[in-house]
Amino acid sequence: MRVAYQYRLLPTTEQKAAMDRWLDMLRLQYNWLLGERFRWWEENRCDINACPLICHLPELRDNPDYYSQKRSLVQLKQDRPWYARVYSQVLQDCVTRVKLAFDRFIKGDSKGNRSGQPRFKGKNRYRSFTYTQIDISDIKDNRISLSKIGWVKLVLHRPIPDRFKAKTAIVTKKSDGWYVTITLVDESVPTSSIEIIPTPDNSIALDLGLEKFAALDTGEFVDIPQHFRKSEAKLAKLQQKVATRKKGSRARKLLNRRIGRLHQQIARQRKQFHFETAKQVMQKALVVFVEDLAVKNMSKRCKPKQDEEGNYVANRQSSKSGLNKSIADAGWAQFIDILSFKAESAGGKVVKVNPKNTSQFCSNCLNVVPKTLKERWHDYDRCNLSIDRDTNSAILINKVGLGVVLTIKRSRRNSREAHAVAS
Repeated sequence: MRVAYQYRLLPTTEQKAAMDRWLDMLRLQYNWLLGERFRWWEENRCDINACPLICHLPELRDNPDYYSQKRSLVQLKQDRPWYARVYSQVLQDCVTRVKLAFDRFIKGDSKGNRSGQPRFKGKNRYRSFTYTQIDISDIKDNRISLSKIGWVKLVLHRPIPDRFKAKTAIVTKKSDGWYVTITLVDESVPTSSIEIIPTPDNSIALDLGLEKFAALDTGEFVDIPQHFRKSEAKLAKLQQKVATRKKGSRARKLLNRRIGRLHQQIARQRKQFHFETAKQVMQKALVVFVEDLAVKNMSKRCKPKQDEEGNYVANRQSSKSGLNKSIADAGWAQFIDILSFKAESAGGKVVKVNPKNTSQFCSNCLNVVPKTLKERWHDYDRCNLSIDRDTNSAILINKVGLGVVLTIKRSRRNSREAHAVAS
């Protein structure tokens, strides 16, 4: 079993200055290593069918891979002795980050999805460094030992469980101070939960939305808090003040710090709400059915439209931007991840089902009842079912999770209506 505990650090003034210097040096080294990989990529790669007959051939260099860049750290400390003040594991982790960022850009993940081109880190954009090896003995009496920094005071708000071993420690600089995230592992606890067979008695389903955060198949609702929407006006005023301050001034830095803390507060409120909601859901059943939502695709920008003359016309992106903001404010993907973690800790599981047509069927008779997005009530007189649209969808999600296949099963009324529209 692997868990991560985050604690707040209370470093001294000298320790803060040292960690700030480390972040700046690591940022510069990250940019140098990434630029070295880009230079090799642009100068040495060329498709065999696209190489011109007459061209300038630069001097071929070896590919700066992970191991060669790690070996270059020895020469780096000789040429720039101040890098010897940085702990060796922390400096090596910088090479690992460059490798991961470049591999996601070139090769992609296991599914073949590639990330965008990695960007160089600007000032204050490199915010963490990692100790890849740490031990429980390094944490004593509300203090943690960080190599070449010393013993740093720690707010140990919850004790480390017995039999857990510490593996890594990530020191992060946030808007309100320094934090350390310690990865703990207990090999005696299995990572995979016991296989549970879903039944109507031990399962529950929920439908995520924007009008209500979640609708359960039991008829209960979870109100959506809209943390970002409530703080949007305050955030806009601070951003307007920042625009009037001179760049690089102390007033501008203080305002940017307030904006960062406000964003941090919104993120923490949202995460706390997700944890509380996940706990309430897991108290009702062991198996939870949710829709397998492609949140990234749902919040994409609208494609540009052109008329016959090539002029761009309205594509309804202005209205779509508000929807995208609401989707991001709800944080569906984060909630599903937290719900999965809570379910695994409680011995349950979360099952993602296909969301196709879960809002266009009747949950009672499984007939097709077409509804537009504006229709928020499911009213089907043939089987006398009149319930909330989201509750109807949640019941359908539960049935799909239990093995019911939603096929096109049109009722006579729907057939007559479709025939009347066609005629």
